[in-house]
Amino acid sequence: MDNFRLDGKTALVTGAGRGIGRAVAIALAAAGSEPILVSRTPSQLEEVAHEIASCGGKASVLPLDVTDTAAMRTAFAGISRLDILVNNAGLNRPQPFLEVDEATLDQLLTLNVRAAFLVAQAAARLMVANGDGVIINMSSQMGHVGSERDRTVYVMTKHAVEGLTKAMAVELAPKWVRVVSIAPTFVQTSLTKPFFDDPETRKWILDRIPLGRGGTAEDVAQAVVFLASPAASLVTGSSLLVDGGWTAW
Repeated sequence: MDNFRLDGKTALVTGAGRGIGRAVAIALAAAGSEPILVSRTPSQLEEVAHEIASCGGKASVLPLDVTDTAAMRTAFAGISRLDILVNNAGLNRPQPFLEVDEATLDQLLTLNVRAAFLVAQAAARLMVANGDGVIINMSSQMGHVGSERDRTVYVMTKHAVEGLTKAMAVELAPKWVRVVSIAPTFVQTSLTKPFFDDPETRKWILDRIPLGRGGTAEDVAQAVVFLASPAASLVTGSSLLVDGGWTAW
């Protein structure tokens, strides 16, 4: 089982203050890495760092809005080594395609695509300089399919993440940097609670998942640990679907 350990590795997790990012940071620390916790909310990051410390792990806190390119680049300039990036920060604001406003379009493209690209680029530069690394882009099952439920912008951005992952993987492979994506189904977090609380939407979700349940943040986190570990040393350019079978229909 040593191949699943991450001892001595430095990981950076964006969107680490809550939800999937929080679970990922805790799981990476449990596997032996020392995560750098990134989000816009210092209080949430401190809570995650405290939880990691209470279990015997180590984590550092880096409050940062990843859409602020100058601040992001300054922050990365202060990092001497990076072994793992979990490019997790993202957003969805469902709207019918015919009613999507430009502010929503720009907001999702800025965070889900532009910031994801630039964070991955900054991380890759550190990894290439150090001789190896793993970049895990947070995608979605919606990066593989379409949706009739008011998600055209989100679907578009996650398809972009999948394309980015493949292109990065091919280009960075000779430099010993692996690039993968992880594609969860609907995961029960505070952000998705309204979807699961609405009976009609909940039924629509569960009817589409052959395993009959939504995901948990821990489901995703354990998959991230695998992808980050030496056990996945031949895995690059692909997407790990943690979707309960949604895309298998």
